[in-house]
Amino acid sequence: MKYLLVGLGNPGAEYVHTRHNIGFLALDALAEASGATFAPDRLGDVARCKFKGRQLVLVKPTTFMNLSGKSVRYWLDAEKISTDRLLVTTDDINLPFGTLRIRAKGSDGGHNGLKDIQAVLGSNAYPRLRFGVGADFGPGRQVDHVLGKFSSEEEQALAERLKRTSALMQSFAFIGLQRTMNTFNNT
Repeated sequence: MKYLLVGLGNPGAEYVHTRHNIGFLALDALAEASGATFAPDRLGDVARCKFKGRQLVLVKPTTFMNLSGKSVRYWLDAEKISTDRLLVTTDDINLPFGTLRIRAKGSDGGHNGLKDIQAVLGSNAYPRLRFGVGADFGPGRQVDHVLGKFSSEEEQALAERLKRTSALMQSFAFIGLQRTMNTFNNT
């Protein structure tokens, strides 16, 4: 079986290691743990690895966040993967830092990457993993927060949270969405 794991973020040096690029960081952690490396490909940087007999295709779209749907659609079609075997990882300001929440479907929650994926796929019925980045910002400062670097406290916790995220993604591919939700949600 083959699974498409997409991490949302923005390409470019100015976005590296920002909260909004947590999807990229999550896939980087999984690739590193699996001995896989990313290479530029059509509409994204792509790595491939295996986990307990499952093939994992890891994609970091190079289309910028608000055009992520184009990359997701391309890789679903190119790899002949159904949306139930797609997992999109993104940041979420509505969850405390490091909180993980996986769902089978849902609203875009105001997230431009999810909004574009939903528009391109014509559905909100695809699994998504939200990684909490917190809402520690004042009025009108949301963009600065999500495009900002992690605080020193967040940095200290980040490696462990990314390791947990990698385990969640592997679980999704191996034991399925429902059991993964029961094991990992809000941890």
